[in-house]
Amino acid sequence: MASSPCGSGNFDSGLEIKTRSVEQTLIPLVSQITTLINHKDKPKKSERTQRAVQRVGQAVSVAVGRFVAVGEAIAAENEELKEEMGVACFEARRAGDAIAQLTDVGTAVAPPADGRTTVFSDRTGMVKAARMLLSSVTRVLVLADRIVVKQIIASRNKVLVTLEQLESVCTFQEFVQIFSQFGNEMVEFAHLTGDRQNDLKDEKKKARMAASRAVLEKCTMMLLTASKTCLRHPDCESARINKDAVFHRMRFALEQVIEIVTDARPCGETKALPISIYCATQDFKSKVEGLREGLYSLPHQALSGQLEAVVERTEDFTDSAYTSHEHREGILHLCQIARQDTDRLIAAWGDAQSLHAKEATEEMELSILKTCQSVCELRRELHKVAVGRAADLLKLYSEHLPLRALKASGGEGNLEAVAEYARTLSEQKEQLVETCRLLCHVSGTEPLEITCVHAEETFHVIGPQIISAAQTLALHPSSKIAKENLDVFCEAWESQLCDMAVLLKEINEVFEGRRGDKRAYLSLPRPGKHSANLKTVKAVKLDAEEQSTISKLGLELQRLTSDVDTEVEKWDDQEQDIVRQGQSLSSMAYSMYLFTRGEGLLKTTMDLFHQAEVLSEEGLQLCSSLHTFSAQLVDEEKVTVLSEMEKLVALCQQLQMGVRTPVQGKTATFQKVELSIQNTRAIMTVVINLLPVCHKLFRKSEKCGVASPRGWMERQLSVPVKDNALNNNGFGVKSLERHMANLTFLESK
Repeated sequence: MASSPCGSGNFDSGLEIKTRSVEQTLIPLVSQITTLINHKDKPKKSERTQRAVQRVGQAVSVAVGRFVAVGEAIAAENEELKEEMGVACFEARRAGDAIAQLTDVGTAVAPPADGRTTVFSDRTGMVKAARMLLSSVTRVLVLADRIVVKQIIASRNKVLVTLEQLESVCTFQEFVQIFSQFGNEMVEFAHLTGDRQNDLKDEKKKARMAASRAVLEKCTMMLLTASKTCLRHPDCESARINKDAVFHRMRFALEQVIEIVTDARPCGETKALPISIYCATQDFKSKVEGLREGLYSLPHQALSGQLEAVVERTEDFTDSAYTSHEHREGILHLCQIARQDTDRLIAAWGDAQSLHAKEATEEMELSILKTCQSVCELRRELHKVAVGRAADLLKLYSEHLPLRALKASGGEGNLEAVAEYARTLSEQKEQLVETCRLLCHVSGTEPLEITCVHAEETFHVIGPQIISAAQTLALHPSSKIAKENLDVFCEAWESQLCDMAVLLKEINEVFEGRRGDKRAYLSLPRPGKHSANLKTVKAVKLDAEEQSTISKLGLELQRLTSDVDTEVEKWDDQEQDIVRQGQSLSSMAYSMYLFTRGEGLLKTTMDLFHQAEVLSEEGLQLCSSLHTFSAQLVDEEKVTVLSEMEKLVALCQQLQMGVRTPVQGKTATFQKVELSIQNTRAIMTVVINLLPVCHKLFRKSEKCGVASPRGWMERQLSVPVKDNALNNNGFGVKSLERHMANLTFLESK
């Protein structure tokens, strides 16, 4: 992307654009500059077109002036950027002025006899100014993006300091005081990293960030109960082990976040994912099919060696004690067929080379097809084995019997029973860890591979933590805090099993070609969620009568999600913010519909309320995107979109308020469930009204040329800059976007 805006080597290709906000801020500017340059290709212009081009040139210059003013204010507040930012701002201002001068009617050449004029006769000067402008504006944005990284690092440092204090406290009163501060700092860190995660272009980094933030979110509650247990039972070795493991995991996750945002690793280390079978087979197939174009492109042994590398990776399946004899034999048989087909291909390939053929022979073409088919069949079998085992384990462990047994035996003070059930849980952990490893082989995308690795690590770590928490309870069976601590770790295990079910579904969807890379969602910790004196709200399941009543409400919700999906499919640009947020809302609403049927991953009312709150936040994000989009519309169109947007804002706030309002008793809880479903239905109704309108207007706006009286730059200039706009603290890409293009891609929740 760094070199794409101007398509020239003169553009600073050393700038890597890592975030969507920087990229999206540049797109409208690139569009206007391209339009200006392309107008020279038709040298004769009417006066109307000439005036329109002049307006765009002036608009670019004025917008750049405002943009530069913000950049200079950033430089003033950040000494380390002052020199670089100053140079970039100077070049941007100079390029903006040059564009305004080149498009000025007063500097145009005298009109010929036909009364038509030629604009900016200095084409070379225009191209040079455009390149300089794009290069300097990009540099300003990338430099400003460093401020966001700096904020994340500063926030992490605050968290680490407080974490050190929490680890060394000796009294419960001191702990409560420091933990309150820690909670606020974690909320700030979560919001900063959440915005960053959503803004990252690299899907692998996005998945790694999601995994690290998930660890921090779950560990925050574990840290609370593990620390309280240690304070209550200071001489208990198992309690200390339990607490130390949580602190270690939090520090590791914090460092991972910083590695992601800074692209750095300690001591220059590089950690790459092991090559999965999916990637290895794809690479092998690519080389096999490439022989059609290049008979002499690689040696024969390279092909056979690559196949053996694929076969070697299947040993993770065949060597597993949990793989059935039937599946093991099936995998070995398919490996042998793949070897035979590859050998035949190499023989046919050799024959073609001996004949000095310029392209693949008929025999070789047939061998290529058979080899690719055999490798695909092997991959299909491995997918079936991995996914089948994962599904069986999830079903087998859905009742959480070892967790229940550990809670019961720990509460009875029975150390022998705890040891027995700990062995059972350890065996489950080993099975789940190995299954996650197999899923990683067949996941199909790198983000899903990263999620598989995260799931593997989570089971590996939480298993022993549950056991140490159960041992502590067995040693202190009357301790309420020890019981609460064990409950928290068991809930984390159950939550990871739910996440694994979602992961399994996504892997299947990728394999079947029904979706692309995973769009991960991880909720942010909220103020007060991890308060030291907060009591866990009891999760409630609906009874049969309530389920029957609520299922009727769910049917309409299901229809609305189907309608939203249909509308979303009509958009050409599936990465457009409005589209992505519409898809996300539809997915979450569908989960709530499944809850009304007693199906899906939302098992309790607490799950439903949490999902509803997340949905309301996503709805407000959609409102932010709609507000940005409305800035490009004319008055009547703008009123239509803003009117619907206001309805959506009100409904999302109403849903948020409803789910956050505490209730007690079965009847009140059921009423809250009903209200949540009804409000969600109302939100989806507005969304289904908005999508076709936005799609129509979006397509219309794409067709608008530079001569439009309300072109992109001109519209942005209609909003005056307030005097205090440069006096606010915390300058970053957000401030620049607001002055450059009134975009809000990094708008906070």
